[in-house]
Amino acid sequence: MLNRRCGMPVLFLVNALIPMLLVAAAVAPSKAENPKTTGSAKAAPKPLFRDPVHDGAADPSLIWNRAEKKWMMFYTNRRADIPNPDPKDVTWVHGTQIGIAESKDGGTTWKYAGTAKIPYGKSDYTFWAPELLWDRGLYHMFVTVVPGTFHDWNAPREIIHLTSKDLLNWKFDSKLTLSSDRTIDPCVLKTDDGNWRLWYKDEQDQSYIHYVNSPDLFHWTAGGVAIHDRASEGPIVFRWKGSIWMIVDAWNGLGVYKSSDALHWTPQKDNLLAGSGQFPSDQSEGHHADVQIQSGRAFLFYFVQQGGKDAVPNLPNSANRSVLQVVELTEQDGQLKADRNRPTYVSLDPAAWK
Repeated sequence: MLNRRCGMPVLFLVNALIPMLLVAAAVAPSKAENPKTTGSAKAAPKPLFRDPVHDGAADPSLIWNRAEKKWMMFYTNRRADIPNPDPKDVTWVHGTQIGIAESKDGGTTWKYAGTAKIPYGKSDYTFWAPELLWDRGLYHMFVTVVPGTFHDWNAPREIIHLTSKDLLNWKFDSKLTLSSDRTIDPCVLKTDDGNWRLWYKDEQDQSYIHYVNSPDLFHWTAGGVAIHDRASEGPIVFRWKGSIWMIVDAWNGLGVYKSSDALHWTPQKDNLLAGSGQFPSDQSEGHHADVQIQSGRAFLFYFVQQGGKDAVPNLPNSANRSVLQVVELTEQDGQLKADRNRPTYVSLDPAAWK
């Protein structure tokens, strides 16, 4: 683990100031235009959620907790608060467990709920980009593992499968055999034939999106390359408006693809969230997202970096910090749209899990 390299008095002052600065950075939600048609009676705040430990929340994945009747959001938690004088040193992106937030009001507001108990690897292992789903009495998590805490990007990465009965205590099932030793960002969808398909990024193959197939979520066979017209990461696949959609992090907003069979994909010309929003915490392009469907409505949960226009004045390491946001998707002439300048009235219920 990288030392903080600063004295205790400075750390105490920074830790004391951060809560006040984070509160000041949030934008109060607007009043609901019509709660009967928008769902929640109040708009989601901007930002939707900040991690109170390291302020580096990213890569969200939502799941309904059936026993406790609440939504839970698992996310990558990067150590964005540690000193980072060398911009080439990426230690701060490593060395953390998966964070958890929870919502009891249908996804409008979120509260920090600790980290996932993943029984795998050593204490310095890194966990990224969780994918959560429920099937036949078990919760499943597919998650990226980096075997250690590294100063650069030259490290192996793998995807593992875990199961749980309560979303708190996880059991390791297997390490997936994939197309290389540099695979990240799993996403799973049940196909029309009752089988499962898992998409992921292969960094050894020009960062293309690959896929594997399974009849039961436990045994996987090679599929092939799904997206090869550009490099991307963080695929999320979902059904909506009579089509199957894939959204990827294209590092210039979110790329969109459309399919009828989850095998052949047609790219959308324009990326989502490639420009700047009007809210102070949402002026950077959108990154690695999750989508939840509710009564015909689609909500896109994503993260943005806090550097540049989104930087928080006087907050140390502001450029490394990231926050989670939400926007409602719309479909127009076969194209997905997302206007993050409009208030988003989130309304999720137990039927909305993937």
